[in-house]
Amino acid sequence: MSTQQSAVQIPAQLVKELRERTNAGFSDCRAALIEANGVIEKAIEILRKKGQAAAAKKAMREASEGLVGSYIHAGGKIGVLVELNCESDFVARTERFQALCHDIAMHIAALDPRYVRREEVTPEMLEKEREIYRAQALATGKPEQVVEKIVNGKMEKFYEENCLYEQHYIKDESMTIGEMVKQAISDLGENIVIKRFSRFKVGEVVGGPSAGPETAPSKA
Repeated sequence: MSTQQSAVQIPAQLVKELRERTNAGFSDCRAALIEANGVIEKAIEILRKKGQAAAAKKAMREASEGLVGSYIHAGGKIGVLVELNCESDFVARTERFQALCHDIAMHIAALDPRYVRREEVTPEMLEKEREIYRAQALATGKPEQVVEKIVNGKMEKFYEENCLYEQHYIKDESMTIGEMVKQAISDLGENIVIKRFSRFKVGEVVGGPSAGPETAPSKA
C-alpha cells in the first residue's frame, strides 16, 4: 500500500455514494477518492477526466454497427431519422445505446441542427457568415482588432447553434450532444459516432443542408 493510500482513510459509504453518482467501478471510485483526499466533488471531476481520456482513445476505433433511430413529434408534423454507430451489435442492442439514439433524435426534432460537426460546414457558408458578422461589427464603429474578436465569437456561436455535436442538449443544457456521446463511450466501452440524420417537417420545402458528408441526404 502506498504512502498516499495509507494516509487517506476512505469510508465505504463515501465510495458507495460516488459509485451511485457516477456508475464507476468500486476500485476506480476508491482510487479517485484517495487522489481527491476524500472530497467527493473533486473525485467526480477526476473520474470524468479519466473517462474523457478513455473515450478519446476509443474514438479512434471503427464504428460500423449501430441503429437507425426515429422520433415523431407534434402530432406527426415533425419526424427525425438518425444513424448512430457503435462497434458491436451487442452494444447496439443495449438499453443505454437505444436511449441515447432516441434522445439524440428527439433533440434534433426540437433544435433542427443543420450539420453533425463543424467540419461539415462548407467554406462558402463560413465565408458568407463571416462577411455578415464583419459588416455588422464594422457598422458599430469598432476598431479592426475588436471587430475580428467579435466575428470569431459569432462564428463559435454559429457552430453551437447549427452543429449537432456542439448544441446543448435540449433536456440538460449543462452538456453538449458531443459530451453526451463521450459519456456514452465511457459507459459502454465502445466508440460511438453520430453518422447522419434527416429531419422532416410537414410543409417544409426540400433543399436545406443535410447532416452527413458521405451520403448527404437532404433534410425535408
